[in-house]
Amino acid sequence: MRGGLVWSLLLGAGLVAGAQRLSGQDSLVVDSAVAIPMRDGVVLMADIWRPAAPGPFPVLVYRTPYDRQDAAAASGITRAAVARGYAVLLQDVRGRYGSGGEFEPYRHEGADGYDTIEWAARQSWSTGAVGTIGLSYPAAVQWLAALQRPPALKAMAPAMTYATPESFWYAGGVWDGSWLDWTWFNIAPDLRRRLGRPGPRTEAEAAAAWEREGPRARRHRPLGTLPDFQGIAPWYYEWMRHPPRDPWWSWAALEGRYSQVGAAVLNLSGWFDEPYGARGAADNFSALVQARRPGAPRAALILGPWTHGVGAVQRTTAGDRDFGPAAALAYAEMVLRWMDRYVKGERNGVDDEPPVRVFVMGENRWRTAPGWPLPGTRTDTLFLQPPERDGQSGRLEAQPPIRGASETSLRADPAAPLADPYDGRAGAHDYRALVGRPDVAVFETAPFTEPRDVIGAVVGEFAVAASVPDYDLWLQLYDVAPDGTAWNLSAPGTALLRASYRQGGPARILPREGEVTRLRFDGLLTANRVLPGHRLRIVLSAAFVPLFSVNPQTGLQEFDSDKVRAGDLRVQHSRTFPSRMLLPVVPIARD
Repeated sequence: MRGGLVWSLLLGAGLVAGAQRLSGQDSLVVDSAVAIPMRDGVVLMADIWRPAAPGPFPVLVYRTPYDRQDAAAASGITRAAVARGYAVLLQDVRGRYGSGGEFEPYRHEGADGYDTIEWAARQSWSTGAVGTIGLSYPAAVQWLAALQRPPALKAMAPAMTYATPESFWYAGGVWDGSWLDWTWFNIAPDLRRRLGRPGPRTEAEAAAAWEREGPRARRHRPLGTLPDFQGIAPWYYEWMRHPPRDPWWSWAALEGRYSQVGAAVLNLSGWFDEPYGARGAADNFSALVQARRPGAPRAALILGPWTHGVGAVQRTTAGDRDFGPAAALAYAEMVLRWMDRYVKGERNGVDDEPPVRVFVMGENRWRTAPGWPLPGTRTDTLFLQPPERDGQSGRLEAQPPIRGASETSLRADPAAPLADPYDGRAGAHDYRALVGRPDVAVFETAPFTEPRDVIGAVVGEFAVAASVPDYDLWLQLYDVAPDGTAWNLSAPGTALLRASYRQGGPARILPREGEVTRLRFDGLLTANRVLPGHRLRIVLSAAFVPLFSVNPQTGLQEFDSDKVRAGDLRVQHSRTFPSRMLLPVVPIARD
């Protein structure tokens, strides 16, 4: 009972190391190193920024694995929120920097988030109304906490995060190789410091080590024997032991639980976000709306022409493409208006705005709608057709194929996989150089004669035969200008599928060598106006390193084997085995 007594006593107040007014900021007070106890006795450390006034204040909670002391300056939202009359709680998640306990990514964020939110609501300087903010990991923790139904949580703004584990740790059954980079740069250095283990312990040391060892780490097979995180990040290897849709992932799943979320939710992502981002925001929004009864707290969706990060939201460029002045939004103002409405209860016009706002590339303007998919969306079908002449790209046409047998082959060699010419650098780039390679299959429309708005989930359905027992297929979509510039319309990896996971998992079903297998892609979201004279192009390939793992094509998984087998993929476009693209086309908006 003593443990229960200690828990009850600690629950009422944090252990405050010190409160200070920042120099030159007489209207601002920071309570630093505030100890907040969790239900199991682990203590998490936080800094609390608040106005230098009697209060009480509504509270915004930001929970991060990336060091709370860096968070205040990262987005500018902390000072802006305090100036607006909020207290802001910045907390290191369990096992990171100042906080106690063992770090296991995402595992404890539901319970710890609930306890932190309710602790904040009970403080003397709090009104009892709490909102949560943050992007990426600090966004995922918001969802996981909200599923626990903390009574004080009134609003949340989870930006650029996932909707399902199978689209976060994997994409179409393919392991997301960026977990290597994330662990190497963002997580492992502090874990080594805490555990007293050798190796890089700072950002600078991690970057220097990557220059020497990063290429070796990326090439290492089997993936499950990578030595670099042994003894410091056991969860990294545990993830690989669980395929997509394994019930083991239930602790991270949102699906089927949206009715448990009572807060107003602002979902935000970008067309060039991480591969899970745009789909995550759209799916979370749609599922939340569907799960709620009329009169429930509001949900909204904003999708812009952005890469991953707060800074990206506030820029007009993504990669090498400039989308004009309308592309940039003031992130802090956008989030704080949401909080003003649903945490403070101010009538500021947010309720009167359409819940969906998407940026249409090509037109370079925002478009609003009452729902997602946009009302009035129709499906235009484009069938894959062979090239008219040798040496040309295949065609995308509205008419179905009439040939009895027709196919396009591409080489699939795991020992020499197709590499992203921009080495995974985020954003829009000119990918015209991919055409003409033996390891790609290219199909494109004729030049459009009138503008067409493609907004929503682009679907690809392909019939494929292969000379190997398993393979991956990548689908990428481009807008090709009259001068040949080929802009990608989403982040690479948003349309990707391992043939053995074509039914989703957790079981693998190997296709039979030489037999036609049907594959369906539905994760590519975009909003683009195809202008007159422009064409749409798709590029199919078996790999696109370095972003995702490469299928060894032996029938075994790269987690357990270092053997590979080269082969050919034959994309069918015949009357018997048609392949096609399904485009979500929305009527042109008239001013």
